[in-house]
Amino acid sequence: DILYVLFTSGSTGDPKGVIISHRNVICYMEWSKKAFHFDQNTVFGNQTPFYFSMSVLDIFQTVCVGARLVLIPPQKFIMPGELLSLIEKEQINTLYWVPSALCLLANLGALDKDKLKSIEKVLFAGEVMPAKQLNMWRRALPNVMYANLYGPTEATDICTYYIIDREIEDDEAIPIGRSAENMDSFIIKDNGTLAEGMEEGELLVRGSSLAYGYYNNPKKTNEAFVQNPLQSAYREIVYRTGDLVHYNERGELIFISRKDFQIKFMGYRIELGEIEAAASSLIQVDRVCCVYDTEKSEIVLFYTGKMEGSQVEGALRNKLPNYMLPRRYIKLVSMPLNLNGKIDRKQLKQQLYMRSSG
Repeated sequence: DILYVLFTSGSTGDPKGVIISHRNVICYMEWSKKAFHFDQNTVFGNQTPFYFSMSVLDIFQTVCVGARLVLIPPQKFIMPGELLSLIEKEQINTLYWVPSALCLLANLGALDKDKLKSIEKVLFAGEVMPAKQLNMWRRALPNVMYANLYGPTEATDICTYYIIDREIEDDEAIPIGRSAENMDSFIIKDNGTLAEGMEEGELLVRGSSLAYGYYNNPKKTNEAFVQNPLQSAYREIVYRTGDLVHYNERGELIFISRKDFQIKFMGYRIELGEIEAAASSLIQVDRVCCVYDTEKSEIVLFYTGKMEGSQVEGALRNKLPNYMLPRRYIKLVSMPLNLNGKIDRKQLKQQLYMRSSG
């Protein structure tokens, strides 16, 4: 019994229709209600468009618990004062936003405690949340529940989560935590064996929120939804997320980057996400995005903030080995966002091409 088909291109740019069932969503709603204590007093402030998988929580949890859902017009995010006034007026107490939206308020110094005093929960997903901006929110609103949620559309939006209950350093990766109640996850190395300890590998997930596959696309379905490589006794389908992860010394699951964000440069294997994390921790840098220019074989860092490129490079020399340092630093007035409100990597790559051809 299919509930909806949500088209997503992911990082490949190739649109695929993800088939989600009633059971997938019901299981998601049941565990998230318990994990985050949603009830009839919850007032969601919806930021994500309804064609983006993050909106599933806002829409269906509202129906499940009899909550209230306030649709925030996209233009409000261009005018932070009006956004805060809307939150105050509607007494919104739960935000489930992409990090770019949360960073916008933090970077503009717009975290007004009085206008945000109704906020009880701040959840985020869809892209990496920089710890520096998270800490700005935590200092402004210290009594709020903060949670980092992770998951692809193929897992009905979320498969792991981390309720932040300890201090996070500005240059630290925020954990993606543990598997949701109805899901399970494990890490597979390149050789197909189970990762041990803090070893890095691809995250595979299974459970009752796993999608049926891709609509009318058996080839892509068979590539991503595969037999569990650790199980040969019976048929068990798992989803290959394409995300590289590992456990830290605390036993917390850490997202590293997409597998397709991993490059080979000067004989080294480099995760562009690690460069972004280091740059994001710099005090006078607001947002960052690292891309690889295949034509020139060089790493390029786009960023917004007060620092000049030479200053960013100098600061990164204290944080990264030489082979990981970007070769170019491009300062932007603002970071381009896609329709979902996330940093638009494709547009930045197009800018590189235009700069090269110009």
